[in-house]
Formats: sequence, structure tokens, C-alpha cells
Amino acid sequence: MEKTNIRAYTLQELANVLVQHGEKAFRAKQIWQWLWQKGVTRFEDMTNLSKDFREFLDNHFILQTATLTHKQESSDGTTKLGFTLPDGNLIETVLIPSKDKSTVCVSSQVGCKLKCSFCATGGLGFTRNLLPEEIFDQVVAVKRLGEERGLPLSNIVLMGMGEPLLNYENVLAAIERITAEDGLGMSPYRLTLSTSGIVEGIKRLADDDVRFNLAISLHSAVNTTRDKIMPINKAYPLTELAEAIRYFVDKTGTRPTFEYLLLKGVNDSLDDAKALALFCRQFPVKINIIEYNEVDNAPYRHSPDACRDQFVRYLESKNIVVNIRRSKGKDIDAACGQLANKNS
Repeated sequence: MEKTNIRAYTLQELANVLVQHGEKAFRAKQIWQWLWQKGVTRFEDMTNLSKDFREFLDNHFILQTATLTHKQESSDGTTKLGFTLPDGNLIETVLIPSKDKSTVCVSSQVGCKLKCSFCATGGLGFTRNLLPEEIFDQVVAVKRLGEERGLPLSNIVLMGMGEPLLNYENVLAAIERITAEDGLGMSPYRLTLSTSGIVEGIKRLADDDVRFNLAISLHSAVNTTRDKIMPINKAYPLTELAEAIRYFVDKTGTRPTFEYLLLKGVNDSLDDAKALALFCRQFPVKINIIEYNEVDNAPYRHSPDACRDQFVRYLESKNIVVNIRRSKGKDIDAACGQLANKNS
């Protein structure tokens, strides 16, 4: 008999499968809590189940997990974790520490097909989507590591390798397990999904009435510039993206965040700031200004502080909420845009 992946089932599906094998349906809830609340990786660790039942599970199911195979710590405490997936593929995840808590930056795909020119992951090409459990496992691993260091997990950002909205069903299934009471129980308001601007996906999030936060990797409000640094803009130009954002804001009542990476001589001029301010007039937003982290084979450079300060001052003069996001983990290639399985 071929074993099936027990983590691929919904709770109801698992109950149905157990009944088909002559077991009690209530066992599904017990198993579910071990899988998604306690994050066990072996049937033998499900200690409130009888030995015979654990042997039954072992004979009929497999419990596949993403295996932590590499860990590298930055001078600032940021830690990059490399995982080997059951099929041998590699992904990276980042623990970002702050004073008394931690944030996990989670990957959603093996590689990425969007080829943003400033991002190392885009240079890997695309291999496959991550399964819900492979996304979940990243969070569990960082949660445990943070607790060991006295830095409980506070926030989750889907900003690692891949485009989350091109793996919609699996990403939302993972989020459900992360936020459910019989899962990790984290508040959806502490989770942020970042997209390069997949218009259909943004509208679908609105229709699904999601409770988590949305961030848009914008990086330019000028179509010709965005075309060059983010090829996805040719498929979803700024007018279409703006319409999707308005739809999301109107349906959910939440304010998205725009992420804006400053690239020297590319998108950091006063004219670029004016274009961004004009784009932002269409909806309530806040902006995260991100410093560029150099990537192998990319032609870009860090924008000078004077350019950044002028850029920010102009936006603030237009009453736009702006945060300057300081990158961590640059010395281990764990900062924004640097994940490329170089050390896994």
C-alpha cells in the first residue's frame, strides 16, 4: 500500500480517511493538534495516542517535513536558515531580531519566475511552489529558535523567496494553519504578505476578505522605470495595479504598504518622489523606504543618504506616512533581495 502525506489533508479529509480505515473520526483532531499546534515531525512523538495507533499511522502515512540543514548568524543577530525539502530542493528563511522579539521572513516558492533585476532570488529561476506544510515549517523553526534566544516570534512576513500570489492556495492554506486556534494561533494582523503586484491575486485577497496585511513591492511609480527593474510591470502596468489596490482598500478597509527600494540614479530622484506621491494620492497607504543590498551580477548601487533624505522629506511634505527600513543580515546575504541559496 502506498503511503500518503498526512499533512496534505484538511481536518475533515483526515477524519474521513481514518473512518475508511476503521478508526474513530475524533482521532483526526488529536493528530491535527500534534501536526499544526505542536509541530511534531514524528508519529512516535504523539504521546497521547496509543502505541498501536501510532504504528497504524506510521504504516499508512508519511510525515514529510522541511529539514533545517544550515544556519548562519549575522553580526547583528539576524539568522539565515537553510532548509532541504523532501524532494531535495533548497529554500531560505530569515529570523530578524529586535529588542525583545523576532520576525520571520518566509519563502513561498523554490526560486521565482518574476526576474526582478535587483533581486538575487530572481536569478535562480523558478522550480516549484512550496506546499502549505513547507511554508508552515519555516515559521515553526524560527519560532523555536526565537524562543531559545528569548525572542518570541512577533511578526511573520511573506517576503522571502518567491511570489506568494503565484502560489495562492498553498500560501493561504499555510496562513490558515498558522493563525488558527488549533494551529499556531498567531494573529493574522501580525502577518504581512508582500506581492510584486499580481493584479488578479490582489483582487482575490479582497474577495476572500483576508485579515492579514498587504504590502506591494512598488519600487517605482514610473512605468518605464518599473518595466526595467520589474518585468511584471509589463503584464500589470501601474494603472491596472492602482485599480486592484483601490479594489482591495474598498473591500477590506485596510491600508496597504508600498515597499520602495532606492537605487542610485534609477528611482531616487526628486521627480521619482513626485511620481510616487502622485500615485499615492489614489488610496490611503504608508511607504517603507528600503536601502539597497548589493547582489551579485546586478548593476545597482546604494542610493546616497542625501538622496534618500530628500526623497523622504518630499513624501512627508505631502502628508504621506514614511518609514525608513534598515536592512539586517547583509553580511550573510540574508537582507532584503539577497536570498539565493548561496550558503545552504
